[in-house]
Amino acid sequence: MPKRVVIGVVTSDKSAKTRRVEIQRLVREPKYGKYQRRRTVCHVHDEQNDSHLGDTVEIRECRPRSRSKTWELVRVVTRNQGVDFAALRAAARIRTEPLAEATLAPAKQ
Repeated sequence: MPKRVVIGVVTSDKSAKTRRVEIQRLVREPKYGKYQRRRTVCHVHDEQNDSHLGDTVEIRECRPRSRSKTWELVRVVTRNQGVDFAALRAAARIRTEPLAEATLAPAKQ
């Protein structure tokens, strides 16, 4: 029997060798026909710790490795291209603080 292979996004990489992957899908609501977003959460075994938060990964079914882990990482499809805006703001603040203090200081006469 072939094993299922799906693509999802890593939502947690805090555990060693374990990743939390969400698989998004659209489900048609039967009465009104409106499409709703649903997600499936899988815990994935990542032996080499290759994937990180925000990466798109390909996973496949495997034998149970623990109570919750029944998937394993096949490959990282795309890496996360996100930017840490809080770190950028902090770096900008550090660069501009000495200039701001010099311009705001009272002038000596």
